[in-house]
Amino acid sequence: MDNLIRLSSQRPLSKHFFFTRQELSQLLSLYSSRVIAGEWRDYALDRHDDMAVFSIFRHSHERALYAIAKIQRRGQKKPTYALFNGARRLKTSSSLHEVVSTFEKLPRLVTG
Repeated sequence: MDNLIRLSSQRPLSKHFFFTRQELSQLLSLYSSRVIAGEWRDYALDRHDDMAVFSIFRHSHERALYAIAKIQRRGQKKPTYALFNGARRLKTSSSLHEVVSTFEKLPRLVTG
């Protein structure tokens, strides 16, 4: 009855993979400027084993309009960033700034 079992040593250690504070600042800056323009309305953050995803919605009840993923595969030293429109990959880069700057080249909603 004196056996002490430490649960923390029995559980596999999972590496948490997220956006850094600087990356979130870049993403939220882009997001807020498009919200002010009336183009976007909602966002979501998701985390998987080797990926963090920032999804952007035009309306909160629809599917994501865009998704920016930070991907770190095993063996990679630096993460890669990818911009998706649905299942279509629009841009892949080792720099988040390059991926975010892609939005300047994409068509924008015009209101009159």
